[in-house]
Amino acid sequence: MLKINDKAPDFCLPNQDEVEICSRDLAGKWIILYFYPKDNTPGCTTEACDFTSAMPDFEDMGAVILGVSPDSPKKHRSFIEKQNLGITLLADESTKTSQDFGVWQMKKMCGKEYMGIVRSTFIIDPDGNIKAIWDNVKVKGHSEAVKAKLAELQS
Repeated sequence: MLKINDKAPDFCLPNQDEVEICSRDLAGKWIILYFYPKDNTPGCTTEACDFTSAMPDFEDMGAVILGVSPDSPKKHRSFIEKQNLGITLLADESTKTSQDFGVWQMKKMCGKEYMGIVRSTFIIDPDGNIKAIWDNVKVKGHSEAVKAKLAELQS
């Protein structure tokens, strides 16, 4: 499991427009990297809308917001259009990045066990180090908590 001050794993993933976004290209920026299970589900929609609403504040703090799920770029594009999202969504169809960050785990629902993303958020500093981790995220108020933590880290 990753810990505070660990070097964040490198990643290169296609976004909703099939443009590859790589961690190396974001060096020098604060990154809010949040992992979520599935596009167009209630919790994931709320989380994406909350991060979209807070985007101007994050941009003022020099941070980029990236959502990651196993959905395809096409599904991401549809999700963005349907919900009028302003954030970038990355497609981790192989789940390699989710595994590298330790968020691809055994889950249980209705008595069935399956592998899936445990909703998690990482703040990565301009040097590529993890500065904050939330796991098993509860969506309500989460983007505000992330924003407050980022402000604290930058002060």
